[in-house]
Amino acid sequence: MTTLYGISNCDTVKKAQRWLTTNNVEFSFHDFRKDGLSEAQLREWIAALGWEALLNKRSTSWRALDDEIKNSIDETSAVREMLATPTLIKRPVLSHDNHVQVGFKESDYSALFT
Repeated sequence: MTTLYGISNCDTVKKAQRWLTTNNVEFSFHDFRKDGLSEAQLREWIAALGWEALLNKRSTSWRALDDEIKNSIDETSAVREMLATPTLIKRPVLSHDNHVQVGFKESDYSALFT
C-alpha cells in the first residue's frame, strides 16, 4: 500500500503525484490540511525519520511562528506545532510498505519502485 501525504496545492506534491501516476504506481493521496493528521501518524513518521527531518523551517508557516517558539523548538513543541499547523511538515511524505520518506526526488522514487 502506497500513500502520499501532503497538501493538494503544493508544487512538490504535484510533482510526486505526476511521477507516481506516470510510472503506474497505485497510491492514495491524503491531504493532511483537509483530511487531518493524527498524532499517532506523526509519531510514526518521527520514529522513522526524526522530527527535525519533518519540520519545514523554510516554510511561511515556520516564519510566521513566534520567535520564542522557534528558538526553543524541541520534539514535544514540534509535534504540537505540526499537528496545529500541518503546513509545517515537509512535503510530500511517502509511505510505501514499511518505508517512509520525505520530499520528492525522482531518483529516490525510481529506486524505491523499480
